[in-house]
Amino acid sequence: MKKVLIVGCGAIGSLFAAHLAQGGEVEVYAFDTSRPHVDAITRNGLRLSGAAKVHVKLAKVSSDPAELPVCDYGIVATKAIHTAHAMKAAARCFNGKSAVCSVQNGAGNEEIIAEHVKLVIRGTTFPAGHVVEPGHVGFDIKGDTWIGPFEPSNAPMEKVEELAGFLTRAGMNTLALPDARGAQWTKLIFNAATNPVGALTGLHHGAASHFPPTRELFEGLIQEGEAVAKAMGIELHGDPRELVAQGENAPGKHKASMLQDVLAQRATEVDFMNGAIVKWGEKCGVPTPLNRAMWALVKGLEHSWTEP
Repeated sequence: MKKVLIVGCGAIGSLFAAHLAQGGEVEVYAFDTSRPHVDAITRNGLRLSGAAKVHVKLAKVSSDPAELPVCDYGIVATKAIHTAHAMKAAARCFNGKSAVCSVQNGAGNEEIIAEHVKLVIRGTTFPAGHVVEPGHVGFDIKGDTWIGPFEPSNAPMEKVEELAGFLTRAGMNTLALPDARGAQWTKLIFNAATNPVGALTGLHHGAASHFPPTRELFEGLIQEGEAVAKAMGIELHGDPRELVAQGENAPGKHKASMLQDVLAQRATEVDFMNGAIVKWGEKCGVPTPLNRAMWALVKGLEHSWTEP
């Protein structure tokens, strides 16, 4: 039986871990630095509530990668700002035949993962959740996942398709694409439009979508991201506005991940979202003043917590 390691078993990682474990086709292991979360999962299993109700035991979850086996696949679900540290720690769990897939927000994670493993899969996912308490994750929004070979690593398409099959049959619908950049940038543009607006205003996704001034800001940010993607030669996999609508119609009051970070006064992923669009805009000669403003305001907010 193939082994899959979830690197970062927070909200998103737990969605993948719980579904794969429930599917029963693979052995599921998890690495996470939160000892209360690890202890709760070890003691009572991993529980999802909300959009799906799942309660499973994992093969093993640990804060020490030395306790985990070498795995055939990895799914990296940490915050982008923690990718480098997590992969440095978890690298011993992979060998030259292991394929490691990012399902993280933003752009730039695959490059970091590729510093530690040979075969890398580019990915993005729409499902969202939040940690209710250690060992218990609320499943807020359902959606698809898209994965494909990270171009410089030459990950075989057969591995991409096998991992997508495991996930789809386990209930996390996953599409294997020869080129996943379009899907990744569609989600990136959506995140860069909605996350900082929610983080700076305190509005949950539905509220920000229905309030005309913030809805108009969403549109301006989306248009900038689309212009950068076009200049890069990336054909988007759908319309970011459809993701806005999907989130808007989701039940409950879903807080974007960046708003969750701001409320907890944690460092955000803005460098990998708006910062990435600004960086690529500069390289392609495309102006991105709204994304630059969002980046600067969120960075200023982060700065206020340590240097008031």
